Amino acid sequence: MMGRRILTAIGTAVLLAPALLARQSPATTTMTQATRAQFDEVKGYLAKTAQKVPEDLYSFKPTAEVRSLGQIIGHLADANFGICSIAAGEKPPQSGFEKGKTSKADLVKGLNDSIAYCDKVLAGMDDHKGMENVKFFNGSQTPRLAVLAYNNSHCNEHYGNLVTYMRLKGIVPPSSEAGGM
Repeated sequence: MMGRRILTAIGTAVLLAPALLARQSPATTTMTQATRAQFDEVKGYLAKTAQKVPEDLYSFKPTAEVRSLGQIIGHLADANFGICSIAAGEKPPQSGFEKGKTSKADLVKGLNDSIAYCDKVLAGMDDHKGMENVKFFNGSQTPRLAVLAYNNSHCNEHYGNLVTYMRLKGIVPPSSEAGGM
């Protein structure tokens, strides 16, 4: 009799375990939500970097062959406008920051405007729309969300450059500050 109760208890536990685990599992995250969350992280680091670095370091280049810190921020503004506009199926609303702007104020504003634009594009995206193909680099057909994921990757790549520049000048990058990551 005791053996039968134990087997019944084990059987019941086995049958109920998936239902109990499912109830305790976190909600499913969609591709759009994940893409948006990744952009939220890197955009914060970029905006804080642009604001944190003193204006006199915007012209800093570790070597003559590379972009200055300010040019990287301008490049990011141009790229955000350009890449996010492709995902939206629009023309870039602004450009010319990397080669046309040098002041911290202009570059910070350009970067922040480009971040706001990408936020707007992401806010209008869902998984269904995100799977629609658009013409990307070299005319390749690419899902809108893949274009936005590429933008995230591009932002992270250049945030890495900015981290190196800041470290060379003794500045702690936003991602390394308390609560940064």
